[in-house]
Amino acid sequence: MRVFVAGATGVIGRRVVPLLVAAGHEVAGMTRTPAKVASLRALGAEPVLCDVYDAEALRHAVEASAPDVVVNELTDLPDDEAQIDAAANARMRTEGHGNLLRAAGAAKMIAQSVAWQLHGAGAAEAVAELERTTIEAGGVVLRYGQLYGQGTYWEATLPPPPRVQIDVAARRTVDALDAPSGVIVVADPS
Repeated sequence: MRVFVAGATGVIGRRVVPLLVAAGHEVAGMTRTPAKVASLRALGAEPVLCDVYDAEALRHAVEASAPDVVVNELTDLPDDEAQIDAAANARMRTEGHGNLLRAAGAAKMIAQSVAWQLHGAGAAEAVAELERTTIEAGGVVLRYGQLYGQGTYWEATLPPPPRVQIDVAARRTVDALDAPSGVIVVADPS
């Protein structure tokens, strides 16, 4: 399959890309950061430098990739959890996801969501909109538990449930390529 991964250099994306490549898929990995292009090549992806908020450039980038599946791993989350801007992350789930969904055209959409209640400036409404529009497009919503493990906010301790180890979340994301439209909860058993 040809797979377009938006957010390919994020905490999940940089784990998903090599798993997709190892499974024999052709992967285009999108980042908005020029300094991360080389890391995408090193992971085996065709780098795509594009900002999700530039709808026209995004449409061209996705069309040029001609994907069978588009995987949305986009967030607007800083490395320091204390610096999270709920409004910026909500915008990514609404405007950013909407742009990506339109750019995907007939390609299957797999979009990340959360398995717990978000708080702050429009967060819950943004999650609901992302999930609704993904399902309406025949896509798959992955409701991740809080991520823990190397490179996450929870490296040394476990977050409250629902939670999922980051490498398990990445493997389950790849498994979702063949899933029918619907919601999949990606979390450790309780």
